[in-house]
Amino acid sequence: MTESLEQIAKAMVAPGKGILAADESSGTIKKRFDAINTESTETSRRDYREFMFRTTDAMKNHISGVILYDETIRQKAADGTPLVDIIKAAGSIPGIKVDAGAKPMAGFPGETITEGLDGLDERLAEYYKLGARFAKWRAVIDISPVIPTNACIEANTEALARYAALCQKNGIVPIVEPEVLMDGDHTADRCFEVTETTLRSLFNALARHNVLLEGTILKPNMVVSGKKCATQAGVQEVAEKTIKVFKRTVPAAIPGIVFLSGGQSDELATAHLDAMNKLGPLPWALSFSYGRALQAAPQKAWAGKKENVAAAQKAFAHRAKMNSLASLGTWKADLEKA
Repeated sequence: MTESLEQIAKAMVAPGKGILAADESSGTIKKRFDAINTESTETSRRDYREFMFRTTDAMKNHISGVILYDETIRQKAADGTPLVDIIKAAGSIPGIKVDAGAKPMAGFPGETITEGLDGLDERLAEYYKLGARFAKWRAVIDISPVIPTNACIEANTEALARYAALCQKNGIVPIVEPEVLMDGDHTADRCFEVTETTLRSLFNALARHNVLLEGTILKPNMVVSGKKCATQAGVQEVAEKTIKVFKRTVPAAIPGIVFLSGGQSDELATAHLDAMNKLGPLPWALSFSYGRALQAAPQKAWAGKKENVAAAQKAFAHRAKMNSLASLGTWKADLEKA
């Protein structure tokens, strides 16, 4: 293996760079395309992702890696170039989503377990050949007055650890994503408590499975109020609570933490990331691995039309730059007007 896991992980959280999550499943991308009145076909999905990967400024300067879906990692651009090669040419690292989704957990109403471990070793070996150097697996932890249960947290973090060990065996850096959902009416304090329990369980499981922390990236939620909570935690409170929970649970050996946006608005996701970096210096790099918070604006600008590609690329470059500044703690709200 030419590059070590540690080198790849470090490059994924290089200063001022973050990850583009372009790994929406066919069902999810169809919903996004329905919203912009565009038919979701293999060609339209390819055209959409291709214009992002060809946004040179964003890809070269602000995006360290791209999480792909199984279809996308095998696709060629309109001119016949593999999409993976376009990503690599921009100096970005191709990655792959490998979980098979969250399925209802038997015996635990309202809770899910992420599947996809069967045959994963062989799939990872193939993805490595296709150019992937990192992977992603998402566990979903919901909050209500009676959940999550310890059984759900432990089953999901055990699966994350088994996935991570298989990735590293195949020369692939695992992104471990335990997402505590922001649906519901819970307070930020309740989110803090569940996030703390989940992260403790995760790092215990990673240790049990001999996962190399220096070659692992964490993709967590921020500590926020539930969407339906009457009192919403402000930007500063979210930043302070999130850093506090990480200082309690995340070993300094982890090279970086890349946040999911989890349904936050574009600007709020950027503001939260910036506020956290302003609380530094911190033991780990803090950056982004946003899907919707990087793509909502370019999707709207594109609307499935060729003639809108330049405007859509401009929107994508702007969001990538704003989040890049936030990852350095140098973002300001008035820069958004640009």
